[in-house]
Amino acid sequence: MVVLSRRPHHSGPVPEDFAVETRPLPEPGPGQLLVRNSYMSVDPSMRGRLEDTEKHYTTNFEVGSPLDGSALGRVLASNDPAIPPGRFVRHRSGWRDHAVVDASSVSVIDERAAPLSMWLGVLGQTGFTAYAGLVRAGELRSGDSVFVSAAAGAVGSAVGQMARLMGASRVVGSAGGADKCRLLVEQLGFDAAFDYRSEDPGSGLRRVAPDGIDLYFDNVGGEQLVAALHHLRIGGRVALCGQIASMLGQSPGQDIGHLIQAVLKRLTLRGFIVRDHEDIRAEFEQRTLAWLAAGELVSKETVVDGLDHAVEALLGMLSGANTGKMLVRLDPDVEESLS
Repeated sequence: MVVLSRRPHHSGPVPEDFAVETRPLPEPGPGQLLVRNSYMSVDPSMRGRLEDTEKHYTTNFEVGSPLDGSALGRVLASNDPAIPPGRFVRHRSGWRDHAVVDASSVSVIDERAAPLSMWLGVLGQTGFTAYAGLVRAGELRSGDSVFVSAAAGAVGSAVGQMARLMGASRVVGSAGGADKCRLLVEQLGFDAAFDYRSEDPGSGLRRVAPDGIDLYFDNVGGEQLVAALHHLRIGGRVALCGQIASMLGQSPGQDIGHLIQAVLKRLTLRGFIVRDHEDIRAEFEQRTLAWLAAGELVSKETVVDGLDHAVEALLGMLSGANTGKMLVRLDPDVEESLS
């Protein structure tokens, strides 16, 4: 398992902040499952959990204790008759090869409906965040012009595609680098994109959405949020999903005076946490499975192999090395066993 050895310096985490350790695995008790993890998720929200601050919506990682996060795997042993060995389950005990989990805390997935990795990506919390943010926080409307920041990332790449599938008239995004911007347009159906590393966000947004935007899906905060506030039309909306730029120190502090735009334009800025919207998960899965089956939704993933490279995957994700969902494959033989 991967353990937090020390709190990262304010400049950000480094490999020496973590360690891979072997610890005894308890026997599963009543109502518990022994799971061989197949994949684990690597998420931007982990950055805040590494600190002792409250820049997250769950719990801080503890020094000397293992990390945790979304994972899925095959049940090897079960003390719950409703979940027999051989089934695949999604749970929160990632960052380890094997896990003992409460059966009541897992969700059983259908490995026949979609590839395993997608159940942590476009069919998992990542895709659900995109969907809930658009439908609930952003109140997406047919004909909307939508701007997505960090659009080549896990959530952003799903947001842009789902917005189009649900009736947006124009979808534009920002990404780090020309290659990612090309991918957004050529593979993911965005109308246009700008590279926030080489173009001022305000200028970039004016160029790709000259007639303004109705909805901004914010994964970044900072300068890109300010640019969106000035470019939103009257009655526009902002779905506040993340502030990764401020966590990574990539954006200087912004003048709160920019919020006058919300008054002048009667804007709605709404933060959301995906776990508050479980009532629409079944709807989300049904629609997403249909989009995937029809070839209308592209699942982008960056997969790193092996627990020994999990920290490398985390640091890479925080620096923008991934396209789409960042995953670690923990069982190299899992796909072959399903064929």
